[in-house]
Amino acid sequence: MKWVIAAAMTVTVLIGGLVAAARADDAATAVGDRFMELTRGSEWTPAGQTAVGFDTFHPQGMVKIGDDFYVSSVDIIRKPEKYETPRDGKDRDAGKGEGHVFRIGPDGELLADLTLGEGMMYHPGGIDYDGRYIWVPVAEYRPNSRTIVYRVDPKTMTAEKLFTFADHVGGLVHDTRTNTLHGVSWGSRRLYAWPLGDDGRPANADVASAELRVMNPAQYIDYQDCHHAGASRMLCGGLNTYRTAPDAEPFRLGGLELVDLSDNRPLWQLPVERWAPSGLPLTQNPFFAQARGEGLRAWFMPDDDRSTIFAFDVAPKP
Repeated sequence: MKWVIAAAMTVTVLIGGLVAAARADDAATAVGDRFMELTRGSEWTPAGQTAVGFDTFHPQGMVKIGDDFYVSSVDIIRKPEKYETPRDGKDRDAGKGEGHVFRIGPDGELLADLTLGEGMMYHPGGIDYDGRYIWVPVAEYRPNSRTIVYRVDPKTMTAEKLFTFADHVGGLVHDTRTNTLHGVSWGSRRLYAWPLGDDGRPANADVASAELRVMNPAQYIDYQDCHHAGASRMLCGGLNTYRTAPDAEPFRLGGLELVDLSDNRPLWQLPVERWAPSGLPLTQNPFFAQARGEGLRAWFMPDDDRSTIFAFDVAPKP
Protein backbone atom coordinates (compact mmCIF):
# COMPACT_ATOMS: atom_id res chain seq x y z
CA MET A 1 0.00 0.00 0.00
CA LYS A 2 2.86 2.42 0.83
CA TRP A 3 4.41 1.67 -2.55
CA VAL A 4 1.12 2.41 -4.32
CA ILE A 5 0.70 5.69 -2.44
CA ALA A 6 4.28 6.73 -3.20
CA ALA A 7 3.83 5.90 -6.89
CA ALA A 8 0.57 7.85 -7.03
CA MET A 9 2.24 10.85 -5.41
CA THR A 10 5.09 10.69 -7.92
CA VAL A 11 2.65 10.59 -10.84
CA THR A 12 0.72 13.52 -9.35
CA VAL A 13 3.90 15.58 -9.06
CA LEU A 14 4.92 14.75 -12.65
CA ILE A 15 1.51 15.64 -14.03
CA GLY A 16 1.48 18.86 -12.02
CA GLY A 17 4.87 19.77 -13.42
CA LEU A 18 3.75 19.09 -16.99
CA VAL A 19 0.61 21.18 -16.54
CA ALA A 20 2.62 24.08 -15.07
CA ALA A 21 5.12 23.87 -17.92
CA ALA A 22 2.33 23.85 -20.52
CA ARG A 23 0.71 26.92 -18.95
CA ALA A 24 4.06 28.71 -18.84
CA ASP A 25 4.66 27.88 -22.51
CA ASP A 26 1.22 29.21 -23.50
CA ALA A 27 1.87 32.42 -21.55
CA ALA A 28 5.30 32.81 -23.15
CA THR A 29 3.87 32.27 -26.64
CA ALA A 30 1.28 34.99 -26.05
CA VAL A 31 4.07 37.41 -25.10
CA GLY A 32 6.06 36.66 -28.24
CA ASP A 33 3.03 36.92 -30.54
CA ARG A 34 1.86 40.23 -29.09
CA PHE A 35 5.34 41.70 -29.11
CA MET A 36 5.42 41.30 -32.90
CA GLU A 37 2.39 43.59 -33.13
CA LEU A 38 4.20 46.49 -31.43
CA THR A 39 5.88 49.34 -33.30
CA ARG A 40 7.72 52.55 -32.47
CA GLY A 41 4.29 54.22 -32.51
CA SER A 42 2.91 52.00 -29.74
CA GLU A 43 1.88 53.81 -26.57
CA TRP A 44 3.78 53.10 -23.33
CA THR A 45 1.52 53.86 -20.38
CA PRO A 46 2.86 53.89 -16.78
CA ALA A 47 1.09 51.21 -14.74
CA GLY A 48 2.59 51.73 -11.31
CA GLN A 49 5.91 51.41 -9.55
CA THR A 50 7.20 49.56 -6.51
CA ALA A 51 10.06 50.81 -4.37
CA VAL A 52 12.20 47.85 -3.30
CA GLY A 53 12.77 47.98 0.45
CA PHE A 54 16.36 46.70 0.63
CA ASP A 55 19.72 47.07 -1.11
CA THR A 56 19.50 45.19 -4.41
CA PHE A 57 23.18 45.68 -5.38
CA HIS A 58 23.47 45.30 -9.20
CA PRO A 59 20.31 43.55 -10.55
CA GLN A 60 20.72 41.34 -13.63
CA GLY A 61 17.66 39.17 -14.35
CA MET A 62 14.00 39.16 -13.32
CA VAL A 63 10.94 36.91 -13.58
CA LYS A 64 7.49 37.32 -12.07
CA ILE A 65 5.78 34.24 -10.62
CA GLY A 66 2.35 34.92 -9.20
CA ASP A 67 2.61 38.19 -7.28
CA ASP A 68 6.31 37.86 -6.47
CA PHE A 69 9.41 38.91 -8.37
CA TYR A 70 12.58 36.84 -8.48
CA VAL A 71 15.67 38.92 -9.21
CA SER A 72 19.27 37.82 -9.76
CA SER A 73 21.90 40.30 -8.59
CA VAL A 74 25.60 40.66 -7.88
CA ASP A 75 27.10 42.32 -4.81
CA ILE A 76 30.39 43.67 -6.14
CA ILE A 77 32.80 43.75 -3.22
CA ARG A 78 35.79 44.66 -5.38
CA LYS A 79 35.37 45.55 -9.03
CA PRO A 80 37.68 43.72 -11.48
CA GLU A 81 40.75 45.71 -12.48
CA LYS A 82 42.02 45.86 -16.08
CA TYR A 83 45.43 44.41 -16.88
CA GLU A 84 47.96 46.46 -18.83
CA THR A 85 48.25 43.49 -21.18
CA PRO A 86 45.99 40.40 -21.34
CA ARG A 87 46.88 37.41 -19.19
CA ASP A 88 45.82 33.90 -20.16
CA GLY A 89 43.20 35.34 -22.51
CA LYS A 90 41.71 37.60 -19.82
CA ASP A 91 41.74 41.41 -19.98
CA ARG A 92 41.14 41.92 -16.22
CA ASP A 93 41.31 40.14 -12.90
CA ALA A 94 38.28 38.44 -11.37
CA GLY A 95 37.47 40.97 -8.67
CA LYS A 96 35.41 39.81 -5.72
CA GLY A 97 31.70 39.55 -5.08
CA GLU A 98 28.67 37.51 -4.10
CA GLY A 99 25.74 36.32 -6.21
CA HIS A 100 22.11 36.44 -5.09
CA VAL A 101 18.62 35.50 -6.19
CA PHE A 102 16.08 37.59 -4.30
CA ARG A 103 12.40 36.78 -3.88
CA ILE A 104 10.59 40.10 -3.64
CA GLY A 105 6.96 40.49 -2.54
CA PRO A 106 4.43 42.74 -4.30
CA ASP A 107 5.13 45.55 -1.80
CA GLY A 108 8.89 45.40 -2.40
CA GLU A 109 9.73 43.45 0.74
CA LEU A 110 12.50 40.83 0.78
CA LEU A 111 10.93 37.37 1.19
CA ALA A 112 14.01 35.22 0.59
CA ASP A 113 17.67 35.55 -0.41
CA LEU A 114 19.49 32.64 -2.09
CA THR A 115 23.28 32.95 -2.39
CA LEU A 116 24.85 31.36 -5.49
CA GLY A 117 28.34 30.95 -6.91
CA GLU A 118 31.77 29.52 -6.17
CA GLY A 119 35.04 31.39 -5.79
CA MET A 120 35.65 33.66 -8.78
CA MET A 121 32.25 32.71 -10.28
CA TYR A 122 29.95 35.07 -8.39
CA HIS A 123 28.18 37.14 -11.09
CA PRO A 124 24.60 35.99 -11.89
CA GLY A 125 23.20 36.96 -15.27
CA GLY A 126 19.78 37.12 -16.92
CA ILE A 127 17.33 34.44 -15.81
CA ASP A 128 14.38 32.49 -17.22
CA TYR A 129 11.41 30.61 -15.72
CA ASP A 130 9.99 27.55 -17.49
CA GLY A 131 6.98 26.89 -15.26
CA ARG A 132 8.94 24.77 -12.80
CA TYR A 133 12.51 26.07 -12.46
CA ILE A 134 14.35 29.37 -12.68
CA TRP A 135 17.52 28.98 -14.76
CA VAL A 136 20.46 31.06 -13.48
CA PRO A 137 24.00 31.44 -14.85
CA VAL A 138 26.70 32.54 -12.40
CA ALA A 139 29.94 33.58 -14.11
CA GLU A 140 33.23 35.26 -13.49
CA TYR A 141 32.87 39.04 -13.84
CA ARG A 142 34.98 39.18 -17.01
CA PRO A 143 34.68 38.00 -20.62
CA ASN A 144 36.13 34.71 -21.90
CA SER A 145 35.88 33.14 -18.45
CA ARG A 146 33.73 30.43 -16.78
CA THR A 147 30.12 29.91 -15.70
CA ILE A 148 28.15 27.66 -13.39
CA VAL A 149 24.59 26.88 -14.55
CA TYR A 150 21.99 26.40 -11.81
CA ARG A 151 18.30 25.70 -11.78
CA VAL A 152 16.37 27.05 -8.81
CA ASP A 153 13.10 25.81 -7.35
CA PRO A 154 11.18 29.05 -6.67
CA LYS A 155 8.92 27.37 -4.11
CA THR A 156 11.73 26.23 -1.85
CA MET A 157 14.42 28.69 -2.98
CA THR A 158 16.91 25.85 -3.32
CA ALA A 159 19.43 25.51 -6.15
CA GLU A 160 20.82 22.57 -8.08
CA LYS A 161 24.20 22.95 -9.80
CA LEU A 162 23.92 21.38 -13.26
CA PHE A 163 27.17 22.04 -15.10
CA THR A 164 30.05 24.45 -15.67
CA PHE A 165 31.02 26.00 -19.00
CA ALA A 166 34.17 27.61 -20.36
CA ASP A 167 32.84 31.07 -21.20
CA HIS A 168 31.05 33.93 -19.49
CA VAL A 169 27.32 33.20 -19.93
CA GLY A 170 25.36 36.37 -19.24
CA GLY A 171 21.83 35.03 -19.68
CA LEU A 172 19.88 31.78 -20.09
CA VAL A 173 16.61 30.77 -21.76
CA HIS A 174 14.99 27.32 -21.58
CA ASP A 175 13.20 26.48 -24.83
CA THR A 176 10.61 24.03 -23.53
CA ARG A 177 9.50 23.02 -27.04
CA THR A 178 12.89 21.47 -27.86
CA ASN A 179 14.12 21.07 -24.26
CA THR A 180 17.18 23.10 -25.16
CA LEU A 181 18.98 25.59 -22.96
CA HIS A 182 20.19 28.71 -24.76
CA GLY A 183 22.85 31.09 -23.47
CA VAL A 184 24.24 34.48 -24.41
CA SER A 185 27.84 35.47 -23.74
CA TRP A 186 29.39 38.66 -22.36
CA GLY A 187 27.73 41.44 -24.35
CA SER A 188 25.59 38.75 -26.06
CA ARG A 189 28.04 38.59 -28.97
CA ARG A 190 28.15 34.78 -28.82
CA LEU A 191 25.13 32.48 -28.61
CA TYR A 192 25.11 28.92 -27.26
CA ALA A 193 22.68 25.98 -27.24
CA TRP A 194 22.70 22.88 -25.02
CA PRO A 195 20.12 20.11 -25.67
CA LEU A 196 19.09 18.83 -22.24
CA GLY A 197 18.59 15.31 -20.96
CA ASP A 198 15.86 14.22 -18.58
CA ASP A 199 18.07 15.23 -15.64
CA GLY A 200 18.42 18.80 -16.93
CA ARG A 201 22.08 18.32 -17.85
CA PRO A 202 23.39 18.65 -21.42
CA ALA A 203 25.41 15.92 -23.09
CA ASN A 204 27.59 18.59 -24.73
CA ALA A 205 28.47 20.60 -21.61
CA ASP A 206 32.11 19.58 -21.84
CA VAL A 207 32.47 20.44 -25.52
CA ALA A 208 34.85 23.35 -26.10
CA SER A 209 32.98 26.64 -26.25
CA ALA A 210 34.47 27.47 -29.66
CA GLU A 211 32.74 24.42 -31.14
CA LEU A 212 29.34 25.43 -29.81
CA ARG A 213 29.26 29.16 -30.32
CA VAL A 214 27.28 31.00 -32.99
CA MET A 215 27.96 34.69 -33.46
CA ASN A 216 25.00 36.97 -32.82
CA PRO A 217 23.90 38.56 -36.13
CA ALA A 218 22.11 41.41 -34.29
CA GLN A 219 24.42 44.21 -33.23
CA TYR A 220 22.57 47.31 -32.08
CA ILE A 221 21.99 46.30 -28.43
CA ASP A 222 23.73 44.02 -25.94
CA TYR A 223 21.23 41.74 -24.21
CA GLN A 224 20.92 42.20 -20.43
CA ASP A 225 18.07 39.76 -19.73
CA CYS A 226 16.21 37.23 -21.92
CA HIS A 227 13.07 35.09 -21.53
CA HIS A 228 11.46 32.25 -23.43
CA ALA A 229 8.74 33.64 -25.72
CA GLY A 230 7.19 30.38 -26.95
CA ALA A 231 7.50 28.78 -30.40
CA SER A 232 11.29 28.49 -29.99
CA ARG A 233 11.79 32.23 -29.52
CA MET A 234 13.34 34.40 -26.83
CA LEU A 235 12.58 38.00 -25.93
CA CYS A 236 15.64 39.97 -24.84
CA GLY A 237 16.06 43.43 -23.37
CA GLY A 238 19.23 45.48 -23.39
CA LEU A 239 21.02 48.57 -24.55
CA ASN A 240 24.16 50.01 -26.07
CA THR A 241 25.96 53.37 -26.06
CA TYR A 242 26.13 55.64 -29.11
CA ARG A 243 27.25 59.14 -30.11
CA THR A 244 25.59 61.51 -32.56
CA ALA A 245 28.96 63.10 -33.42
CA PRO A 246 32.63 62.42 -32.58
CA ASP A 247 32.69 65.04 -29.82
CA ALA A 248 29.11 64.55 -28.62
CA GLU A 249 28.17 63.15 -25.24
CA PRO A 250 27.37 59.42 -25.46
CA PHE A 251 23.79 58.31 -24.97
CA ARG A 252 22.30 54.92 -24.15
CA LEU A 253 19.77 53.39 -26.53
CA GLY A 254 17.53 50.74 -24.97
CA GLY A 255 15.44 48.18 -26.76
CA LEU A 256 13.70 44.80 -26.86
CA GLU A 257 14.38 42.09 -29.42
CA LEU A 258 12.57 38.86 -30.31
CA VAL A 259 14.99 36.16 -31.50
CA ASP A 260 14.28 32.93 -33.39
CA LEU A 261 16.13 30.22 -31.45
CA SER A 262 16.23 27.89 -34.46
CA ASP A 263 18.62 30.15 -36.38
CA ASN A 264 19.49 32.90 -33.83
CA ARG A 265 18.18 35.69 -36.05
CA PRO A 266 16.04 38.59 -34.82
CA LEU A 267 12.37 38.41 -35.73
CA TRP A 268 11.27 41.80 -34.38
CA GLN A 269 13.23 44.71 -32.90
CA LEU A 270 11.74 47.56 -30.88
CA PRO A 271 13.53 50.60 -29.43
CA VAL A 272 12.27 51.48 -25.94
CA GLU A 273 12.36 55.27 -25.64
CA ARG A 274 11.56 55.42 -21.95
CA TRP A 275 13.82 56.29 -19.04
CA ALA A 276 13.82 56.04 -15.26
CA PRO A 277 13.92 59.28 -13.20
CA SER A 278 17.65 58.59 -12.77
CA GLY A 279 18.09 59.02 -16.52
CA LEU A 280 18.88 55.36 -17.18
CA PRO A 281 17.02 53.53 -19.99
CA LEU A 282 14.34 51.21 -18.65
CA THR A 283 16.21 48.28 -20.24
CA GLN A 284 19.46 49.07 -18.38
CA ASN A 285 19.12 45.96 -16.21
CA PRO A 286 16.38 43.27 -15.84
CA PHE A 287 12.90 43.19 -17.33
CA PHE A 288 9.94 40.84 -17.58
CA ALA A 289 6.76 40.87 -19.69
CA GLN A 290 3.31 39.25 -19.61
CA ALA A 291 0.37 39.40 -22.02
CA ARG A 292 -2.28 41.86 -20.87
CA GLY A 293 -5.27 43.30 -22.70
CA GLU A 294 -4.41 43.82 -26.35
CA GLY A 295 -0.71 44.12 -25.63
CA LEU A 296 1.83 43.56 -22.87
CA ARG A 297 2.57 44.62 -19.34
CA ALA A 298 6.32 44.95 -18.80
CA TRP A 299 8.31 45.46 -15.60
CA PHE A 300 11.73 47.09 -15.52
CA MET A 301 14.33 47.48 -12.76
CA PRO A 302 17.00 49.81 -14.19
CA ASP A 303 18.64 51.20 -11.03
CA ASP A 304 21.19 49.58 -8.75
CA ASP A 305 21.09 49.47 -4.94
CA ARG A 306 17.87 51.31 -3.91
CA SER A 307 15.89 50.04 -6.87
CA THR A 308 12.36 50.67 -8.10
CA ILE A 309 10.36 48.26 -10.26
CA PHE A 310 8.53 50.26 -12.94
CA ALA A 311 5.47 48.76 -14.68
CA PHE A 312 4.30 49.87 -18.13
CA ASP A 313 1.45 48.77 -20.39
CA VAL A 314 2.16 48.83 -24.12
CA ALA A 315 -0.29 48.04 -26.89
CA PRO A 316 -0.42 48.24 -30.69
CA LYS A 317 -1.34 51.65 -32.02
CA PRO A 318 -4.97 51.64 -33.18
